[in-house]
Amino acid sequence: MPIIKAHKLTKKFERSSFDWKNFRFQKTENTAVNAIDLEINEGEFVGFLGPNGAGKTTFLKMLSGIIYPTSGKAEVLGYDPFEKDYKFLKQIGLVMGQKNQLWWDLSAKDSYDLLKEIYEIDETIFKKDLDLMIDILDMRKFINTRVRNMSLGERMKCEIVAALIHQPKLLFLDEPTIGLDIVSAQAIRKFLKEINQEKKCTIILTSHYMADVEALCERLVIINRGTKVYDGSLSNLRQKYASERIIEIFLPTLEDKEKFAHLPGKKSLNEGRGTIRIKKNEVGEVAKRAFENFDPENITISDVETEEIISKIFTSKN
Repeated sequence: MPIIKAHKLTKKFERSSFDWKNFRFQKTENTAVNAIDLEINEGEFVGFLGPNGAGKTTFLKMLSGIIYPTSGKAEVLGYDPFEKDYKFLKQIGLVMGQKNQLWWDLSAKDSYDLLKEIYEIDETIFKKDLDLMIDILDMRKFINTRVRNMSLGERMKCEIVAALIHQPKLLFLDEPTIGLDIVSAQAIRKFLKEINQEKKCTIILTSHYMADVEALCERLVIINRGTKVYDGSLSNLRQKYASERIIEIFLPTLEDKEKFAHLPGKKSLNEGRGTIRIKKNEVGEVAKRAFENFDPENITISDVETEEIISKIFTSKN
């Protein structure tokens, strides 16, 4: 059952500039989101991908009711998000990597106490859920620290807990791991996966980090220049757009390098490691020759990186 329905959702922005040649103001129009149709079911974890300026954040802001569309319709959890009904707002959470929702001069714990009153959360439920999230994200050592004195990783953990403190059915995440170190990013990914699976919280994620997407998202929606260009699984994306595979061979001797030069395909050599990019239907033949000429332990066969595939989609749609 879809909890999000978007039909021809469109957002255009007008910009005024002064034309000094004709000495008058002129308006230009930019289409940030262009007639997107989309349905998302309860419990899905969906990744929204696209280059800077593609329209990802604008689309999420329309679904969450922050901004109004120029045209089209959206229904989220049975509500029109643009009406900002209190019952609707109590069922969604929003985290934006570049924005703060916690009070800067208060501790995270004080902010959570305020949110408890705003969302009218039962004291017992509030304490149980908060303690659980604090333990999972290892936040006890900084939960009483003022937000302004926290590291970026600590603050992002606190921001995500703030967005989940009222047990929303739908969570919007806009670049939640931006600028984080590897350990903090991994902790947040693990936590989000547990929330999605155990609480059946539907999550929509925008991120430039493919590690986030590959670890969390079962479905990808790719937007480029305001238009939806792909909607499906990560495996189908690779199958549809990855026309090549990569064979890597460790070449410790000069003789190995000479043998490598006679293999077919697009080859490159870097510090004793040879790389061959080959079409999928030719992998079997080239791999056979490689295993006949080199130690099998020195050979790896892999798919093209997901980031490269998506980059090609952006380029092909420009």
